[in-house]
Amino acid sequence: MDNILNINREEVLRYLGYKNQSLDFELSGLIDSCIAQCLDISAPRYCYQFFDCHGISQSESASSSPGIQLEHTNIMLTGENIYSHLKNASKVAIIAATLGTNYDNKMRILQAKSMTQSLILDACGSEYIEKVCNRAQAEIRQLALKDSFTMTSRFSPGYGDFPLSQQAEILQLLNSSLKIGLTCTTSYIMLPRKSITAVIG
Repeated sequence: MDNILNINREEVLRYLGYKNQSLDFELSGLIDSCIAQCLDISAPRYCYQFFDCHGISQSESASSSPGIQLEHTNIMLTGENIYSHLKNASKVAIIAATLGTNYDNKMRILQAKSMTQSLILDACGSEYIEKVCNRAQAEIRQLALKDSFTMTSRFSPGYGDFPLSQQAEILQLLNSSLKIGLTCTTSYIMLPRKSITAVIG
């Protein structure tokens, strides 16, 4: 994927908790420097796949938890929240996106060297990975429109009662390790760290 997405400075400030406070010259320059670094070191990549699906209500579920069954797989996305989000969907798109290992390596160096700079770079990465997901979602929207589908917003494992543990199942389903170098630990932390998985109906 070409590295042509922009990082919105105002969004970086929002991630940092700024609310129209004045910034001194040094801090303002450091933010601009971190934005440039993030763009330079990141290798944004994403993959996605479509699945037919159907909702399973609580009364129908063997586990007594409602969910969304991905057809022709053994995976059911579980929880009241994901069920409510996707219960009217006949298809889902599952996305995985990452900024790559170079970004992680830079963050480790900065955490030992400058906490301020590492916090700013982390905010830049948070903004950037959202932009990468937005691009993937725009592609999915174009494909959906061709078949006259409307779309839901993104919903990720860990939101509400959608279990973080399903991160591993999603990554395995997408074969994301091979496609974009994205895996997760036994405690469901994604590697590289600045990564996102999400489901769209």
